Amino acid sequence: MKILVSPIAFNERVKLQSVVERFLKCPLYGKADYLVMDDGSSDGSAQMLESYADRGVRALHHPRQSGVGAAIRTVIKYARANKYDVLVIMAGNDKDDPDELPVLLKAIDDGFDFVQGSRYKGRVGVGGDMPFYRKIATRMHPWLMSLFLGVGITDSTNGFRAFRLSIFNDKRINIDQPWLDAYELEPYLMFKAIRLRYKFTEVFVTKIYPPKKLGYTKMKPFLGWWSILKPVFYLGLGMKQ
Repeated sequence: MKILVSPIAFNERVKLQSVVERFLKCPLYGKADYLVMDDGSSDGSAQMLESYADRGVRALHHPRQSGVGAAIRTVIKYARANKYDVLVIMAGNDKDDPDELPVLLKAIDDGFDFVQGSRYKGRVGVGGDMPFYRKIATRMHPWLMSLFLGVGITDSTNGFRAFRLSIFNDKRINIDQPWLDAYELEPYLMFKAIRLRYKFTEVFVTKIYPPKKLGYTKMKPFLGWWSILKPVFYLGLGMKQ
């Protein structure tokens, strides 16, 4: 399989450098291509990434911030245009462990189309400075998604996942809708993959929140979480496709 691993980042230069360094030391380095998606950062991230070009680190840059959904869409289109088989999305703010990439890819090898990393599958894999409202919301969201889909899901808001790019040959998955530019695209993809009966599974992964002094979450508690909840209601109630 031709595999692309892509962290998504906006103004995370210090944490993003750690993300890159950790990937360069992980078991998958040299076996998968690595592309950082910079969503219009203005903090020197682009220059930092250039210093890793000779070690196989590529980067795409939006001219201005467009939203995480728009950034993931750009990566999906890049991966499809360059004939990759599998895309792995991970956080650009150092919450995900690149040593766990083989766990997601093994499930792809086992025949699954969409592999969701879950910090709650069987045990709790959350550490660091996780905001309290996120502890509540990350439990509520999968419960609601499970309710609409009739499938038991433990973690639907974790962006650490792998999927076969062949699913985008299915015209019923339309990532070009403008309402998917912010946080909506991630739950949209998961919801559609399950509803359309692609082979779906969750695998246990950890999620470690960096110290608050390195920069706190950019997600706003109300607007951000409505953005993530929106696809569940829109798709579940048949309001959007």
